[in-house]
Amino acid sequence: MSVITTGAHPKALWPGVRKFVMGEYTSQPEVYSKIFDMKSSSMAYEEDVEVTGFGLAKVKAEGASTTYDTHQQGFVKRYTHVAFSLGYIVTREELDDNQYKSKSFKRGKMLAFSFRTTKEIVATNVLNRAFLSAYAGGDGKELLATDHPTLAGNQSNELAIPADLSEAALEDLLTQIMEAKNSRGMQIAIRGQKLIVPPALAFNAERIMKTTLQPGTANNDVNAIRSMGLLPGGVVVNPYLTASDSAWFVKTDVPDGLLGFNRTSFEFTQDNDFDTENAKAKGYERYVFGWTDWRGMYGSAGT
Repeated sequence: MSVITTGAHPKALWPGVRKFVMGEYTSQPEVYSKIFDMKSSSMAYEEDVEVTGFGLAKVKAEGASTTYDTHQQGFVKRYTHVAFSLGYIVTREELDDNQYKSKSFKRGKMLAFSFRTTKEIVATNVLNRAFLSAYAGGDGKELLATDHPTLAGNQSNELAIPADLSEAALEDLLTQIMEAKNSRGMQIAIRGQKLIVPPALAFNAERIMKTTLQPGTANNDVNAIRSMGLLPGGVVVNPYLTASDSAWFVKTDVPDGLLGFNRTSFEFTQDNDFDTENAKAKGYERYVFGWTDWRGMYGSAGT
């Protein structure tokens, strides 16, 4: 068990210290809520169950019977909440002998920063693992795959040939989104909302999205992505995308795509141990991230 004693910060016992430099950097803005549709939960777990729709209507000859169809239950996706906890222990002597109580170590603030960063990493790992078959969703496939099984055959939410981010590649993926089908193979109206990239692609993404004319060319053609308003949510630069500097993603407007459930919001509690008189503090949070409908995210692994 780690305990913060007087030996951990010996300079705090003597006068003359101007400041304890604790890396009080500006925190990253919240990113996960721009990618995941957040829900609250009061259960041990949440389940989403796919229900397939009906097929196409059939021609009915005069006097003939109507053709009847059925729908059925598809895959089941379970979201099981995960608890996260972290704390610290400080001895009575460390607290008593600290000469700089007015220059507190702000341990509570540091703990909250750790929890914020943890949540961002846990959420973004859904995308970091999006191309890995070991991390399967309800349909038994990874988030981004060319062979999601449906009643109408396999369907894809990634470029068939991985491509780096470019105007042409983004247009290809947006076209694929506009051609999306439901589980019975019928066209559905979904559209891209946000382009999600790691920092290495931030500048390229900005040029593609913000130029009025075609980026990187001398052509006088319009930037069709911008003029058609195909990505109204703009660019989300996610610094926690660490698996690849070339992978990029497009979040769509599909309901029940990428989801996050908050079971217990961040709690900070303090207490003292009777025998040792050590001061204890801890944080606790419980949540889960994942996806139900893979059509909520499209992307490319890059090259």
